Amino acid sequence: MKRPSLAALAAATLLTAGAASAESFSATIAAGHPPVFRWVKMLSEVFIPVATEEMKKAGHEIAFTEQYGGAIAGVGEELEAIEAGLAELGTCQALFDPAKLGPQNVTYYTPFVSADARAVLSAVHGLHRNEPRMREAYAENGVVYVGAPIAIDDYLLMTNFPVGSMADLQGRKIAAPGAAINWLSGTGAVGVAGNLTTYYNEIKAGVYDGVLVFASAALPGKLFEVAPYVTKLGLGAQYAGAVCANEAWWESLPPEAQAALMTAADATQAWYMDALDAAVTAAFAGMEAGGAKIAEASPEMRAAWAAGMDNAAKTWAAGLDGQGKPGSLILSAYMDAMRAAGAEPLRDWDKE
Repeated sequence: MKRPSLAALAAATLLTAGAASAESFSATIAAGHPPVFRWVKMLSEVFIPVATEEMKKAGHEIAFTEQYGGAIAGVGEELEAIEAGLAELGTCQALFDPAKLGPQNVTYYTPFVSADARAVLSAVHGLHRNEPRMREAYAENGVVYVGAPIAIDDYLLMTNFPVGSMADLQGRKIAAPGAAINWLSGTGAVGVAGNLTTYYNEIKAGVYDGVLVFASAALPGKLFEVAPYVTKLGLGAQYAGAVCANEAWWESLPPEAQAALMTAADATQAWYMDALDAAVTAAFAGMEAGGAKIAEASPEMRAAWAAGMDNAAKTWAAGLDGQGKPGSLILSAYMDAMRAAGAEPLRDWDKE
């Protein structure tokens, strides 16, 4: 009987070892928003299929259960659900969880830095990858930053009256979400807290005269019907959140499984930005076709708006510093990253 060669024995040993190390994983992935939103759609259309394929390449299997639209966590509750183990993965929305993800909201305190969503996303993603203190907030809450950061396109001013100068804003009620209400300081306008779900009806009812909003949401929200004057100010693109994982679950995964999920996150980020670019282009075309009057603010108006604002960024950073969190460090690191990328902020919020 012919004896097997050493090469054949070695190959058999490797195959046996590979089979023995193959594992099957399961993960519930959660988002508070419904699948109609781009940052949820990206999970089904890209993250899950790429993660499944990459796991297969690594010799493993993974099965996902999708829970969106508040099924197990509402908007802003995703981090807590993932921390508690109700889901292994999900979208941790910094914008809607500022108390726990304070440093991640740096872009919302630094307007007039860049309208380039890709540049903003690259800077914030880089901070998460390269600055350990940027990740502290996740560790404090039992989660891990995986990637696939969520960008919001450049914020616009949409009003039911024409805007040609700062004088036109005097006494006008303008709604804005979360920290963006700080952008109205010094403008003469009256800032009102608001959100996308109520903008249309409240402008129509006269509760306020306009909103700060981004184009990719303005078109589907039909805001141009009640606020047809669209002023492009370059208030800035923003970072809103990312995919994160339950820390204990993540650390239980072998390195190649973690790598597979991070590769999926990178693919998701690329898809998301392409989809966002297309949505913004379509939004402006759709609003214009719907009767919107779209105008660029003059350099003088932009400069006056920025110069009149309070430096909320320094106040925000100092507040985090007082809690032992890296507010000033992250503010400077973000502004440095954006300047290095070619951004020309109207104010250097970190240096004042």
